[in-house]
Amino acid sequence: MKELKNILVAVDFNDAVGDLLGYAEGLAQKFGSKVWVLHVAAPHPDFVGYEPGPQYIRDFKAEEFREEHRNLQMYCDNFLSEEIEKEALLIQGSTVEAVLEEAKKLQSDLLIVGTHKHSFLHNLLQESVSLELLKKASIPMLTIPIEE
Repeated sequence: MKELKNILVAVDFNDAVGDLLGYAEGLAQKFGSKVWVLHVAAPHPDFVGYEPGPQYIRDFKAEEFREEHRNLQMYCDNFLSEEIEKEALLIQGSTVEAVLEEAKKLQSDLLIVGTHKHSFLHNLLQESVSLELLKKASIPMLTIPIEE
């Protein structure tokens, strides 16, 4: 079996973070892997163009990102044992592309994501992030079902 040196866990701020990190912890302990916990924040619509926006909005968004990064670090500290090398990453961008780019940059050997159970109609109208990742990823993926 291939060694897993770097495990990337893509998380959203929901109740399933503990489950995802539990799987990552078990694998990291077995293989001596480093765990990267990644959250992709969507770009704010006002900042997509050339105008940076008023300073107070930029300050507010910066504080929002700092708080999200603190939450990610808290997840790492609470759900992963101290023996595991771990790092929290918060990046901004389009979710699927950002996760795949970060996986490549970190030389990840495994990507762990949660997958929501949706109705047939929902799946027909809107494709999920985990399904898009599964289609486009060039590394092995572990998908964990998330209970609603």
